[in-house]
Amino acid sequence: MIPSRIIEAKREGRELSTRELQDFLGGYLAGDIPDYQMAAFLMAVVFQGLTPAELDTMVDLMLHSGSVLDHSHLPAAAVDKHSTGGVGDKVSIVLAPLVAELGLFVPMMSGRALGHSGGTLDKLESIPGFRTDLPLDEFSAVLERLGCAMIGQTREIAPLDERLYTLRDATGTVPAIPLISASIMSKKLAEGVRGLALDIKVGGGAFLPEVDRALELAQTMVGIGEARGVRCTALLTAMDRPLGRAVGNALEMAEAIDCLKGEGPADLIDVTVALAAEMLVLGEWCEDRTEAASAARELLASGGALDRFRRLVEAQGGDPTVVDDPSLLPSASVRETVYATATGLVQAISPRPLGYGVIELGGGRTRLGQDIDASVGFTLAVSVGDSVKAGDALGVVHASDQAGAARGAVILGEAVELGDDDAPPCLPLVSHRVTSAGVEELMEAG
Repeated sequence: MIPSRIIEAKREGRELSTRELQDFLGGYLAGDIPDYQMAAFLMAVVFQGLTPAELDTMVDLMLHSGSVLDHSHLPAAAVDKHSTGGVGDKVSIVLAPLVAELGLFVPMMSGRALGHSGGTLDKLESIPGFRTDLPLDEFSAVLERLGCAMIGQTREIAPLDERLYTLRDATGTVPAIPLISASIMSKKLAEGVRGLALDIKVGGGAFLPEVDRALELAQTMVGIGEARGVRCTALLTAMDRPLGRAVGNALEMAEAIDCLKGEGPADLIDVTVALAAEMLVLGEWCEDRTEAASAARELLASGGALDRFRRLVEAQGGDPTVVDDPSLLPSASVRETVYATATGLVQAISPRPLGYGVIELGGGRTRLGQDIDASVGFTLAVSVGDSVKAGDALGVVHASDQAGAARGAVILGEAVELGDDDAPPCLPLVSHRVTSAGVEELMEAG
């Protein structure tokens, strides 16, 4: 195999054979193909895509590049959820202990920040001592004891995806349906789950903003899972505005803890409940989504899953007192409130600038392996449609120094758009449900 010929073939849109993909991807995992050649290949895929046969081959190669777990011995189904990534999306942190408290098992393997979207692992690691790098035997022990465990990819699980994931983030090759679907499904299938709920973001803060492309991604991933014996459902959820009020790792962790106490923002609760209902039905906890959603909402409102999260934090090496006192999370040394300069209605809150703003403040990565500042970010004081007067607070910037606070104030001020007209309607919070049977348009209000 000549690596440059493989890159050229994909650049020109030729379908690669199974052997060619095996040699090229296997060579990269073995260290025989350098990052710069794989980056060129990934960019070719961004522009040319993959055929169904190529995608199937890539998923299987990534899936079987490491171990595949078996949870058949557990007394209830193992199920999981995955989001395609957004701004302010801390659902996984709430969802895993919630579904575990209701009786299913959630072996959750998550990712780090990718592009402008935050990463569950980075949020969890804002808890002092929390370990997301558990070896598989320890991961399985925590799962069996507590019903859930939350880690990142290890070298044992889909190691090929792990290498490609970090490279995609650093080379601008994230927003491609084949690469997104192969990455997500390879590691989720490796978890050995019986059911998988997919949260496909749509809107300006999503990697695929358009509804038609989001639906294509949803159908692709559901098809990959169902073809391999895993029951899958995908929900399209809104990312034309941030989810919740907090954007930034420690800030989002604190908001997730509030949600587990039954006090979180309504939109965060609603998306969490919708995904919990899907997981409960996929795991055969019940057959009716309405019944499942009611049980999840009631448990969340009561704070009934909070202690399970506290025990999870302790089991994974974190400081459990953070759950009762989130002020122990990393806190920015500079906070600056941003005020409205005019009277009007909030027309929009653009999530993407806020996501990139966290990176500018030091809370995300611009190169592989970079350390981040978990304390920085934004907290919003307004929602789309709110009426504000000049001098009202729009939100707070959390920064490490005055220069960062000043830059963050500009970013936040530009992200919150004011106007005299009625605010245009937001996307429905949950707009579509995709299963192997097809696409169902839902009626939830945004």
